[in-house]
Amino acid sequence: MLPVALKNQMSPLLNDGFVLKRSVFQPCLELYPMAEWNSLMQKMNKMNRFKKKNNDFIRRFSAGVKVVEIDSTGRLLIPKNLVEIAGITKEVVLSSAINIIEIWDKDGYEKVLDDTADDFASLAEEVMGEDDYELS
Repeated sequence: MLPVALKNQMSPLLNDGFVLKRSVFQPCLELYPMAEWNSLMQKMNKMNRFKKKNNDFIRRFSAGVKVVEIDSTGRLLIPKNLVEIAGITKEVVLSSAINIIEIWDKDGYEKVLDDTADDFASLAEEVMGEDDYELS
């Protein structure tokens, strides 16, 4: 069940549907609004499929992808295989990741945050402190 505030924010996107997939880097799921997914697919469609690494990447990236809807009461049905992949047991955390929503098992999410807490200052400096990056 999505929180009411999140459902309200997403209301313009509800009729278009969403794509749910496993994350590339973390043991969680990613929920893409359909427009965002279509934009990503347009970029991926430009990849040369005659290069094995491109073909392998596309196959792995799209493995387990499911088109899903959020019903009128704000419920999202997560297919069982994706629940298992994400290690979701009981409680979930929905985390905004700018243009998508990550869906985590609560304990897994807290563990990842704890594991990366010490490195976050260095990561922030490396990612955001580059001279070629502008916040404007």
